[in-house]
Amino acid sequence: MRLMIVGHLEGYISTAGKMALQRGAKVIHCEDIEEALGALRTGKGADVVMVDIKQDIPKFMKSLEAERFTTPVVACGINADSAAAVRAIEAGAKEYVPLPPDADLIAAVLEAVTAEESKSMIASDPSMVTLLNMAEKFAPSEATVFITGESGTGKEVMSRYIHDKSKRAHGPFIAINCAAIPENLLESELFGHEKGSFTGAVARKLGKFEEATGGTLLLDEISEMHPSLQAKMLRALQERMIDRVGGKAPVKVDVRVIATSNRNMKKHVDDGQFREDLYFRLNVAPLDIPALRDRPADIMPLAQFFIDKYAEVNGVSTKKISDDAAEKIKSSRWRGNVRELENAMHRAILISSDNEIEAEAIHLSDDPAPIAEEKITDENPMATMEKNMILNTMTHCLGNETQAAKILGISTRILRDKLNKYDLQDAS
Repeated sequence: MRLMIVGHLEGYISTAGKMALQRGAKVIHCEDIEEALGALRTGKGADVVMVDIKQDIPKFMKSLEAERFTTPVVACGINADSAAAVRAIEAGAKEYVPLPPDADLIAAVLEAVTAEESKSMIASDPSMVTLLNMAEKFAPSEATVFITGESGTGKEVMSRYIHDKSKRAHGPFIAINCAAIPENLLESELFGHEKGSFTGAVARKLGKFEEATGGTLLLDEISEMHPSLQAKMLRALQERMIDRVGGKAPVKVDVRVIATSNRNMKKHVDDGQFREDLYFRLNVAPLDIPALRDRPADIMPLAQFFIDKYAEVNGVSTKKISDDAAEKIKSSRWRGNVRELENAMHRAILISSDNEIEAEAIHLSDDPAPIAEEKITDENPMATMEKNMILNTMTHCLGNETQAAKILGISTRILRDKLNKYDLQDAS
């Protein structure tokens, strides 16, 4: 856990830093947002940034977005300055922490930020037990691991599990989604760039390969990488050398690479969409995660795990799952896999009115959508089916486009295009 503190926090910086250190965090201090941006550009990554409310947080958030840093930001300041706190949240800060800092509150913030990084690997089904045993054998090595499986099966969770079991566990875990970044920017994001190398390159910026030095780099959905970039990726993996965009000399890197894909990679290679030599270079230690429907013994333990998790997150009492709800959960196809199950349990804990989760609180993407059906009688059957699927998934994900796109197996941009096409903007 890497914490960056920006500003002086009304003189409480030393206290906040000590509290974070006691919770196992690595702490770096920057005087202001410019120094913080400089540190991020040079690879001094952070899992969370705590920023003094007196800093220009809106400007900081815009700079992070412009340079494609996804680090969550927490604003800190005196309770009385509520207007500044509101502005910080409106600008994109995830949380507001009042000063003086409280040890329990600091711990809660750090745990909330790292919650996604420490998802438990729940493996009751024999197929997953076998897979985890194989992952634990791969973990201590430096071999490149290639994890395949349908969207939502837990490929990133498995990647973090391998990192935590590896010799690099104390190093950074850096993830980049190759499908989510425009083709013309992905090279810079991976390998970094020099100042002035292209329009908008206001300063040297280290890429994910250098940011992950000493740790693990996850190349999520690498199968979506453009063929022109695949050759450079092959060189980086083979020679442990990268070239920054606009750079004059190659740079050595020290990373362990894990890659993932939701595609049938052999077919993808045969179709000429992915280099065969890169595929073989990645596929040293392969792991194929089964779909949730093919690991039935994991469904109920995972469901209860998510119920407990989101009960705590939302400050409500945890609940058991009723027999009727359990039957509904076990009979679902879960085409969105673990991610869909997680979203369904989150929604259930919010709307359930009984002392236990009732069947009516479990919303499945398999459920019909009467409202959507009324609006699409004049469309062809395939469009009707697609529109229903999108509407159901968006409803299930509580309007979260990113999660819905992952469940549907498409990019966020394509999802937004389809929302516009079917006039479903209100679903988001």
